[in-house]
Amino acid sequence: MTTPTSARPLCADESAHRGEAVTATASRVEHWLLVEYGGYWPHEPLDAAVFAGGLRSHLEAQLARLPRSRLLLVKRRGPEGRLRRDRVRVTYGYTRERERRLFWLELDAHPDLLDLDVASALLDGAPHPGEPLDDPLLLVCTHGTRDRCCARYGQALFRAAQRAEPGWSWQASHLGGDRFAGNLLALPEGLCFGRVSAAAFAILLQDYLAGRIALESYRGASCYPMDVQAAELAVRRATGLTGFYDLRFAGREGGRIRLLAEVSGDLHEVEVVERRSETEALLTCKADRPRRARHFVARSHRVVS
Repeated sequence: MTTPTSARPLCADESAHRGEAVTATASRVEHWLLVEYGGYWPHEPLDAAVFAGGLRSHLEAQLARLPRSRLLLVKRRGPEGRLRRDRVRVTYGYTRERERRLFWLELDAHPDLLDLDVASALLDGAPHPGEPLDDPLLLVCTHGTRDRCCARYGQALFRAAQRAEPGWSWQASHLGGDRFAGNLLALPEGLCFGRVSAAAFAILLQDYLAGRIALESYRGASCYPMDVQAAELAVRRATGLTGFYDLRFAGREGGRIRLLAEVSGDLHEVEVVERRSETEALLTCKADRPRRARHFVARSHRVVS
């Protein structure tokens, strides 16, 4: 008899028990479109009832034009404790390595999204709808429809974030890596953190406000592919460099990844290998069969100049 998914151990608990590292597991995303929606979040954001018909086609076309793009549903409660229903906040922008910028605006209703062409604004130099966003966004995945772990650990993490920074904190749909819940994404830097408990959030936030990355829960920067994320963390651990802009990707040489330390001028070279876990496991709470998890691991590191 097949065990119902609701009766399985949580995939996040199993991942932690296996000692699986969160390192180099952040989804590579360069362009973001965040749409406020307090209704039901289906497995896929575009399947939300509010996007039915032409609006879904419009959003699909916008995302298709933007390289490495992702749509997130977001929500938060107002001062009165209820989810906002009267207005729709939209945030969009890009998180490239050294170009990180977000814009925001409010709409009367979701159908007004049909009048937005954010792809032309970000790619073609068209006027940017809305205003530049000066404050950070702390997005916590609470997408319980997608995975039970995102509800179990994401909700607790979001409550901690909202208590500390209510103006910056939002619930978000799937960020990737359900088994690393609670997952948090810091924008505009595009920094992804996993297995963040409500208790650990205060330390992460303290580092973030100081322009530092909390390496213990750091999954990676969304601007990098996963092998570069592994190289970045290896250099940061070896050098103690934790500042947002301490390192810059400097390309590849002979299959190795090069990162430049901005202050010292040192060029670091890291060999990264892709590995699969020795044993198979159910990698999400709804997985239909066990799989071997993929990992990127730094095998060697040296300073070349």
